[in-house]
Amino acid sequence: MFSRRLCFVLMPLTLLVVLLSCHQGPKSILSNKMAATKSLSQNRPGNTWKAPDTNAIPNTAAGIEIRYGKDLLAHTAKYFGPKGSVAQISNGMNCQNCHLDGGAKLFANNYSIFIAGYPKWSDRSTTLQPATQRIADCFMRSLAGKMPDTSGREVRAILAYMKWIGQGVKKGDKLYGTSVGKLPFMDAAADTDRGRIVYIAKCKVCHGADGKGLPAADKREYTYPPLWGPHSYNDGAGMYRLRNLAGFVKDNMPFGASYKSPQLTDEEAWNVAAFINTQPRPHFDQHNDWKKIKTKPIDYPFGPYADGFSEKQHKYGPFGSILKVSGQ
Repeated sequence: MFSRRLCFVLMPLTLLVVLLSCHQGPKSILSNKMAATKSLSQNRPGNTWKAPDTNAIPNTAAGIEIRYGKDLLAHTAKYFGPKGSVAQISNGMNCQNCHLDGGAKLFANNYSIFIAGYPKWSDRSTTLQPATQRIADCFMRSLAGKMPDTSGREVRAILAYMKWIGQGVKKGDKLYGTSVGKLPFMDAAADTDRGRIVYIAKCKVCHGADGKGLPAADKREYTYPPLWGPHSYNDGAGMYRLRNLAGFVKDNMPFGASYKSPQLTDEEAWNVAAFINTQPRPHFDQHNDWKKIKTKPIDYPFGPYADGFSEKQHKYGPFGSILKVSGQ
């Protein structure tokens, strides 16, 4: 699950800069210079996807549906939030909060391969999922809500937009930047205290000291989304897994950052992600998730596990020792 965004704007606070400089944390396994560390997303290959120009959406009935789908993703809360015009089944966040720029941005959960990838086997649910179920999962987890009518006009429009933005992509295509960047693991656990310092210095100005975000003027959606609390993503969302959130943060935050020009070190990204995911949020019943425990991701924070490591270590790391055992 952050635009209008999970934006971390730099604040010129001398004291906090001093604090940050005094709190040097563990070095990355893959680098001895954290300030110069680049996420794996920066090793750019040639097969890089580029989203089509939205000005090219046709002025036809099909084009109207595509544009409606784009608006639903950009302003989901206006249609499905607490004051939604279609239904009131989500928390007030927008799909675009996690799929930046309408799902068009590299390393920001873009939609390039979405349609081509479904139906798709899910180890989490141990089922072959259609695209509609994946959308439903996002509503129930990232939007901490209820399943929409998967045969209704709105879901059809969302699928139409996703098909349009992923035009030309074929099943099995290996494209660059389709998910989030994978940061090298640190050799110690992520530090929530250091993460708090990063949050205050670089995130608080948009998301607030209480993490509740900034509501838009119409109070129907957020200008900057909540990062925790009752209106944020729940603990069943993909962003609740530390590596997902840390990679998203590194390549997209503070506001204006990108995988080409990151503004945080890997360490800062790991730590602030850990701090955010330590904060209270809605709970999602996950008793049916990952029934084959050997397939659980190493940063999945709820047991049981096939290895002997604790829930705490699976949530915050260090992950290197788990990786050696799991082979993931």
